[in-house]
Amino acid sequence: MSDPVPHRSPLHDVHAAAGASFTEFAGWTMPLRYSGDLAEHHAVRNAAGLFDLSHMAEIVVLGVAAPQALDAALLGELSTAQVGQARYTLLLNGEGGVIDDLVVYRTGDDRYLVVANAANREVVAATLRDRAVGFDAVVEDETDEVGLVALQGPRALDVLLETPGFGVEGDGDVTEAHFREQLAALRNYRFMRARYEGHPVLVARTGYTGERGYELYAPPSLLPALWRALLEVGAGSGVVPAGLAARDTLRLEAGMPLYGHELTTLTRPHQAGLGRLVRPAKAADYVGREAVEHASGGRVLVGLAAEGRRAPRAEYPVLAGDREVGVVTSGVLSPTLGTPIAMAYLDEDARDADLAVDVRGTRLPVRVVPLPFYSREA
Repeated sequence: MSDPVPHRSPLHDVHAAAGASFTEFAGWTMPLRYSGDLAEHHAVRNAAGLFDLSHMAEIVVLGVAAPQALDAALLGELSTAQVGQARYTLLLNGEGGVIDDLVVYRTGDDRYLVVANAANREVVAATLRDRAVGFDAVVEDETDEVGLVALQGPRALDVLLETPGFGVEGDGDVTEAHFREQLAALRNYRFMRARYEGHPVLVARTGYTGERGYELYAPPSLLPALWRALLEVGAGSGVVPAGLAARDTLRLEAGMPLYGHELTTLTRPHQAGLGRLVRPAKAADYVGREAVEHASGGRVLVGLAAEGRRAPRAEYPVLAGDREVGVVTSGVLSPTLGTPIAMAYLDEDARDADLAVDVRGTRLPVRVVPLPFYSREA
């Protein structure tokens, strides 16, 4: 049996014309880079980068009992979210391990948009359907009907404000003035409904780079025109298209976990530094509750820093003397800091030990540092 043909983004031809290098990722052919990893990374830190995220999965949960269904399915208490609010949460298995990390948008009193990682599209949709049984709620996979781009960086707001064609309804009319007013006031993890050239767009102040940014959900057919317009407006201030390689170094500097690296079905929230998401006062029961509310022990996620130019990489062991005390999950030579950084799972009692990472037979001294490595507010 032949391998399935990878999905293509609605922006594939636009990326190819821009000279993008492609990679296969979670069943999709996506741009890895355009001009270069470092240039794209620095553009996001200093101006803004435009990312194609059409590979992400969009799953809708709707019905009068949708809030209760999600409360029973997820770690978070989604019934208390306001319409217009987004929340980061986790889908757990019975042992408290992470099936996927999600961003959930409450788009109506009885409607939610659940955004999952591309590799987990099928398992998240199937798990939510299973857990919705007995509730007056329906789970629908709308990934193929939704396109997604992200504009991230300190210039992102200015570019969106300056891009013609956006509007929102106000006083019976769809106006650019109302759009600009609402966008400027949009808080973190909030979203607004807008229109671009007459088509619906959900504009969310969310992202995965450690910068102020926006994610725009729109019909796939609209993405090429929207992509070109944003780049045209931003070109004079250094805004560039950015690929998956830059997205990974940006999220690592910001200390954000990546599913399959920092998060797995064997990882519990407290180990990954996500214990804040566990709410003992949550009224509804949910899958994995007992496991995470009484969880303790196990290796915990830490930041590691080193000197020089050689970076630890995923799966390299962390050593204290001759004893293996941890394992690297992600590592890179930080473009922003200019030094090697990594995230790793480490034995609790090894935090203050003299540590080294085994880099292909060479011991690289490392030290534990706070996460995130980089913050815009710092």
